[in-house]
Order: sequence, then C-alpha cells, then structure tokens
Amino acid sequence: MKLSIRENIALPNLDIIGEKSGILSSPKEEEMCARAIQDLSIKTPNENVNADTLSGGNQQKVVVGKWLVRDSRVDKFALITMDSIDQHWVNMNNSAQEEAKADGVTVDFMSPDTKDDAKQIEMVNNATAAGYDAIMIAANGPDAITGALKDAQAAGIKIVYVDSPANLDAEATFSTDNKAAGKTAGEQMIAGLKDKGITKGDIGIVNVNASTQTAVDREQGFRDAFDGTDFNILETQYCDGDASKAQSEAENYITQGVVGIYGTNEGSSTGVAIKASGNADLIGVGFDKSDTIKGLITDGYLACTMAQNPDVMGKLGVKACIKVMNGEDLGGVTVDTGVTVLTKDNVND
Repeated sequence: MKLSIRENIALPNLDIIGEKSGILSSPKEEEMCARAIQDLSIKTPNENVNADTLSGGNQQKVVVGKWLVRDSRVDKFALITMDSIDQHWVNMNNSAQEEAKADGVTVDFMSPDTKDDAKQIEMVNNATAAGYDAIMIAANGPDAITGALKDAQAAGIKIVYVDSPANLDAEATFSTDNKAAGKTAGEQMIAGLKDKGITKGDIGIVNVNASTQTAVDREQGFRDAFDGTDFNILETQYCDGDASKAQSEAENYITQGVVGIYGTNEGSSTGVAIKASGNADLIGVGFDKSDTIKGLITDGYLACTMAQNPDVMGKLGVKACIKVMNGEDLGGVTVDTGVTVLTKDNVND
C-alpha cells in the first residue's frame, strides 16, 4: 500500500472518473474518495495520507472502499437546454426525470433563464467543474458552445445532444429533422391560403436568431416550400425567443399587409398577434406545442403548429447516457424524434 488513500481508491476506477492522463485532482476523484472515507468511517486526517501508515483495520477499509464506491456509484447527468422557460424544455426535463428515476440515475436540470450563449456556456462549465458523468445539451449556438463542450470532454464527460447539436462530435443526437418539419410548415401555410382563395402575397417569418441551427433549418425548410409559387417571403425578423418581442414583430408584419406569418419556435409564436389583428384571412403557422399555442389553434387564430416530441428526446437522451457510461459505443448516431402537425381537428388528441 505504498500509495495514498486517494490513489488506492482512484486507480481501479479511472474508467469511471474519466481521466486519461494519470491521477489528477478532478472533482469526480475527490467526490469518490470523500464518499469512501465517509461511508466506511476511515480514520484519517485527509485522503492524501499514505494508506500503509493507517491501522490494519483502516487499511482493510481502504481495500474494500475502492470496490465499494464502484458498486454503489450513481451516475449523474446534467440536462442543459436553451432556457428553462419554454414548455418544450420543461416537458423534456419532466421526461428525463421520469426515465432517470426508473433507471436509478440522477439528472439535474441546470438551464439558463433566457436564451443566451454566455449563460449556457457558464452552465456547461459549472457541470464540468462539478464532475458530472454526462451532459445532455440543446446547443443555443452551435459554434459558441463548442469550446466549453471540448473542455467537458477533456475531463472525461460524455456529451449527448437533445433537440439541437453543436458543431462537435458527440455520443448521440436526438432531435427533430428540422428542415423537413419547416418544409411541412410551409406546405401547411400554402394549403391554408389556397383554401381561402389566396395564391400570392407577402409572408413574414419570426425566428429566434440567425445562429441556432435548429431554427435556421426550420426557416430554410419553410422557404423551400415556397419555391416556384407567387408568394414573396419578406426579410426575417428575430425575437431571441422573447414572446412579447415576437408579438411586436408579427404586428409590424400585419401592418405591412402580409397574408401569412410563420413562427419558428414556441417563443416566436405569432398567434397572439394574429388574434389581436382581427384578420380572419391571415394564416399563422407555429412550431412547438405549448398550452398557449394549442389554445390559439382551438380558437382558430393559428392554423397549425409543428409539434415536436421533447419527451422522446429527454427519455432517449437519458438512456443514451446510461449506455455510454456502461461502455457502449453509440457511434455518434442521430435519431429523428419526429414531428406531428397539430390542427383544430387533432390538437386535443
């Protein structure tokens, strides 16, 4: 036992604490050693004491401890979404928590209060410092977050994308095929306008920002649907996910005489502005399925919304984290979690 208590406990568990360059003073290592000392009541001033200086009984506890912490260990995952407000993220977290409880792991929801790259980076850095085993993340900015995620990977933390990937390889991605869903949104708007006898006119788009890849793809798919038509899509307006700002931008579009408005996510919903306009011929199409959006569809102020499946993303994200912690190689797989067009006919199904 010519090693410290820390070294005796950490060495057999390097695959768990995730270090690749020898014994380091990582948060995971410190947590593991502290748990062994506390659970087995090892009498020592600190974990850096050489184990062979302890009494015979305490030396035996160290031997037992290095295997006990392995058997009793509970995987700890962080779920970091773009914000903690949109119902989309709340639903994702609820599903992740249910799956975590069923599988005996811990998931901590630690998302910023608003869509902001700097705040999300801070969350990733906090998860890295706290020694989480895996991070499930919906990247707000696919480039902005990569540095923090690289640091997490260097610390041995596994990365799984839910909803929105960053420009960095990860264990797996669970998200909507956003370009295809955006095209469906455009096709739904065209069909709704034609039902009203409208075959040309201006269309407005309220998007989150120009950097969130999911929203960019949803917009591109929507625009693609209008290729070859007589409709004219106006310059996109950005609301940073703020519903009140989105409403103001939608109202500006309405004063310009648009025949349709598309909102690319929950916060960009145009329904409230359409309701306020009193224009029965205006077609609004949204994305995501909050209670507010569903209510606007029921009341006839929003034609439809592209409903994602955040519950599926959360559940599969947790399962993927467990698999990689058990040594399974997922190969960076990308899984389309699907989308459903909600209209007045099926919104309450």
